[in-house]
Amino acid sequence: MKTRVLPALAAAVTSMAVLAACSGGTKADSGGGGGSKTLTLASVDQGSIEDVVKAFEKANPGVKVRYTTSGADQYQQQIRTQLSSGTAPDVMSVWPGDGNPGATHVLAEPGYLRDLSDQPWADKMPDAIKSVAQYEGKTYNAVFGQNGIGAVYNQQAMAKAGLTPPDTWTKLLDFCRAAKAKGTPAFALGNQDNWVTQLVQYALVATTVYGEDRDFDQKMQAGQATFARSPWTTALDKYLTMEKTGCFQKNPLGTNYEASQGLAATGRTLGIVQGNWVIALLKQKNPKGTFTFKALPATDDPSATIVPAAAGAGYGVNAKAKNEDLALKFVNFVMSSEGMNLFVKKQGGLPSLPDTGYTVDPSLAELSTFIRADRTVPFMDQLWPNAKVQQTMLSGLQEIFSGQSTPEELLDAMDADYKADS
Repeated sequence: MKTRVLPALAAAVTSMAVLAACSGGTKADSGGGGGSKTLTLASVDQGSIEDVVKAFEKANPGVKVRYTTSGADQYQQQIRTQLSSGTAPDVMSVWPGDGNPGATHVLAEPGYLRDLSDQPWADKMPDAIKSVAQYEGKTYNAVFGQNGIGAVYNQQAMAKAGLTPPDTWTKLLDFCRAAKAKGTPAFALGNQDNWVTQLVQYALVATTVYGEDRDFDQKMQAGQATFARSPWTTALDKYLTMEKTGCFQKNPLGTNYEASQGLAATGRTLGIVQGNWVIALLKQKNPKGTFTFKALPATDDPSATIVPAAAGAGYGVNAKAKNEDLALKFVNFVMSSEGMNLFVKKQGGLPSLPDTGYTVDPSLAELSTFIRADRTVPFMDQLWPNAKVQQTMLSGLQEIFSGQSTPEELLDAMDADYKADS
């Protein structure tokens, strides 16, 4: 991220997304159409890419899209290998910024991505999104949506429990205790997939770190701040306090992303701390359910709460695409009003370009309000100097949850990785 998040945003996201479904599937259709009519695609947007592909094929009669979907961890491990070996698809998911192995800077620097600066939407992206979709002033990432990280509540489960979303830190812990007492944990947490570990952390860092200092990233880049000697320690302590208070189901490390979706979708937990992209997946598992995104509070001042929200994962074109013309046609469809609105509607997101005619889903009313009020920060990893920092954080958070490491060790290791490329 990231979301992907995180995220935070993020990533949002997605990272982080930021970030996507953990267990992937493959949709193959050889179609017999040959290279001029067949597009190959690798995506982490499970649950939403399917409808976008159908719409693209409908708009382009005779065209077939052979695509695969996979989770962020699996995808990031595979895509660099495929690119270096010449076996990568024509179009692929690409994260904004520089925070993970599938991010814009990481893939553009060695020349794996085609420059998209000449495409009609490239100059229309808002500056904040354009900055993380570019490398050395050139656009490589078709970022179609904005995502946020927060608490997504199952409204039916909340009503059954007689509880309402908390808006302060004290109320959050009380909410967790009340939910646990009713036999339904507050939040599902799928930390078996290491990219998920960052999301709660990013949601808390947004307020504890950036609420006091919006220039924190610039100070990190200038060597004037560190993770270990900043409110990152406060956020990590709050994350562990949530775990000790019983905010999550038993054994988060034994629960993967898909299983965590099942818990939140069916009301076995009251919600899940995730990116807004999870809403589409929850609705798949429970079509009758209603899910609402809310900020995750980290202090007792609701007006001080900040949400990680940033550009989500987009799509890049392989610099050695076997069907470049069709690849460009696909990313341009994704960035059209039709493609973008379809994508963000399925994901429960917000479009990256203005004037698409998109009506915000009621479930995202609070996220939209935070974005309009400039009470957001990018997913943290999007502004880090290399992908190693995030990888160290993800594995370190798993180690903390398993009792193999400490917050101090984790933040020191992140500082060392950050400084290595600063």
